[in-house]
Amino acid sequence: MPTPPRTFDVFDTTLRDGAQREGISFSVADKLAVARLLDEIGVGYIEGGWPGALPKDTEFFARARTELKLRHAVLVAFGATRRAGVRVADDPQVQALLDAETPVVCLVAKSDVRHVRDALRTTLEENLAMVGDTVAHLVAHGRRVFLDCEHFFDGYAADPDYGVRVLEAAFAAGAEVGVLCDTNGGMLPMGVGRVVADVHARVSGRLGIHCQDDTGCAVANSLAAVEAGVTHVQGTANGYGERAGNADTFALVANLVTKMGLPVVPAECLGELQRVSHAIAELANIAPDDHQPFVGASAFAHKAGLHASAIKVSPELYNHLDPALVGNDMRILVTEMAGRASVELKGRELGVDLDGHADVVGRVVDRVKVLEADGWSFEAADASFELLLRASLPGAPDPLFELESYRTTVEHWGNGVVVSEATVKVLLPNADGTVERVISTGEGNGPVNALDNALRQALVSRHPQLADVSLADYKVRILGWKGGSSATTRVLVDTTDGVGEWTTVGVHDNIVEASWHALVDALTYAVRCR
Repeated sequence: MPTPPRTFDVFDTTLRDGAQREGISFSVADKLAVARLLDEIGVGYIEGGWPGALPKDTEFFARARTELKLRHAVLVAFGATRRAGVRVADDPQVQALLDAETPVVCLVAKSDVRHVRDALRTTLEENLAMVGDTVAHLVAHGRRVFLDCEHFFDGYAADPDYGVRVLEAAFAAGAEVGVLCDTNGGMLPMGVGRVVADVHARVSGRLGIHCQDDTGCAVANSLAAVEAGVTHVQGTANGYGERAGNADTFALVANLVTKMGLPVVPAECLGELQRVSHAIAELANIAPDDHQPFVGASAFAHKAGLHASAIKVSPELYNHLDPALVGNDMRILVTEMAGRASVELKGRELGVDLDGHADVVGRVVDRVKVLEADGWSFEAADASFELLLRASLPGAPDPLFELESYRTTVEHWGNGVVVSEATVKVLLPNADGTVERVISTGEGNGPVNALDNALRQALVSRHPQLADVSLADYKVRILGWKGGSSATTRVLVDTTDGVGEWTTVGVHDNIVEASWHALVDALTYAVRCR
């Protein structure tokens, strides 16, 4: 049975409009997984795709009937009005919408006179009949219907009356919502607000908004439309979509709830925004945007010492809201810009007690500035910074080992196979003050992997937990060109123990030595801090 409408709703179209982003190709299994995730943030509607037009979407709706159990959202099928000159009952694309068996159908229709004449190649009156006939047919079959008025704002500029006629034809036939689409994404907030206010005063039904991000204003345009009277907002996860993308569902929800006071999702769902954003990014095979508003890893990250000093007094002084509301965290970045407050706050974040150690804080601040001047960066390597901080405290433990030497080789065999080997010689301290000399050899698909294997093999007898540790990612950046092949290299190593992940940093003119520093920190962190 059709689900009763909300008074204000968020409509997500990641699975259709968002999937048009260059580089995204969701499988049917991916689409089902994305739908489940979107349901967890409490959106009102999830548009699943265009049945009958795309085999993948037809299969999605067939599987969704038995595999998709939604708690908050209503599943929506998308399609077009009947074709010009064709009876609605005879249009196979309209029948496919009924066959999808969704409670709601979202139709797209032309609302720009130029598109009606030049793209559809039909008359303005026939286009109105196409809208009215299709809406009425779907309503008669028990479907709730929304109408997307394609190119509405461009059409309004050419003829401010025809789009209103399209809306009224849809409402007269039983449509619940008429959605004003900025299909080309060229609008600005002041223009959107002005047009929506005018249209809202002239039509009898509920209005919605759908904005593309070609001017970088999709979210702002959507909020301007809300202020002018729309009660239905469309977006996509992380702003995915063709060209520059769509309005970001996560930013829309966060702004509507926290800034405009509109409870558009259940209260318990707001804190799931960051987790769901990142999970969908993984399914899309697109790295999460660290600087994405509300849900990005850097959305509440503070670098300047002046900011940290104020945050130490009250976090609200430099955060526009509590990050926990959207499932995020505040972070303090320790860089060459850091002051004492930055180090103290970062220590608190990492669980390192610095109370009564003002001298340690000062030394760490000075040390960080010297290291960063040489190319080290701790803002992305919390594990290395925590080790530096703990090593500066009184009574800090000795290093896990003393390095005697290491050596790496790379062999390219005749069959095209490349093998790396590393030999590590270390001195391990004993409880009685003596040392044990250990020589270990490891192989890997590269010198860093081989070094990692050799070093862990040398240490695992003393520290068995290292057996579960492995490299998760490895990043290299060239910092300064010195001519020829000489340059300072910074390496970031992500390491995991299967439960969590941490990042360490190393810097040197030699890439292998830089990697060695990061590897040593990674294994030390696994032993001392996990």
